[in-house]
Amino acid sequence: MSSILLNRRAKREYEILETVEAGIVLTGPEVKSLRLGKANIGDAYADPKDGEIWLINCHISEYSNAQKEFHSSPTRPRKLLLHKKEIKKLQGSVQKQGLALIAVSYTHLRAHET
Repeated sequence: MSSILLNRRAKREYEILETVEAGIVLTGPEVKSLRLGKANIGDAYADPKDGEIWLINCHISEYSNAQKEFHSSPTRPRKLLLHKKEIKKLQGSVQKQGLALIAVSYTHLRAHET
């Protein structure tokens, strides 16, 4: 499985203590832009707010063939999908230990019938 996006600076600038796999809420045009590789997670980080985790500063370019009403801000906050137990653990790490949550990679998985 290969990554579509990779934050190469993350391993140089941070000590990676733990990795967590999360889903992300995207619109249709954002998915198409990601598949074309038109995104950047170099400055992206996650921020816990109100019992949810949000991905901030992830730049996903507008998909050129999308209708104008589907265009959104390229750096809009995007909700990450995690179990409540994981969210509480990450939230505690950020608040109590002063750790940062950064985006390391994005991998697209396709569902298929077996």
